[in-house]
Amino acid sequence: MLIPWQQLNAETLQRLIESYVLREGTDYGDEEVSLAVKTAAVLQQIQQGQVLILYSELHESVDLLTKHQYQQLLQNDPATE
Repeated sequence: MLIPWQQLNAETLQRLIESYVLREGTDYGDEEVSLAVKTAAVLQQIQQGQVLILYSELHESVDLLTKHQYQQLLQNDPATE
């Protein structure tokens, strides 16, 4: 089930994004990128609809997916919606 970001408390959304950024371990090359910059970038992607918030009732978990990842997930498992 998709969760609109506007329905989340600001602090909850911030912590969700931080959790996502910290576990992704993305390599930004030679430059060190702060957590604040990374979370701001993800927040912007969420606000633009490029990244979606997905709640899984089966796993009782919340995750962030790109729009493309979500579309692939729907193709493989239409019950995800």
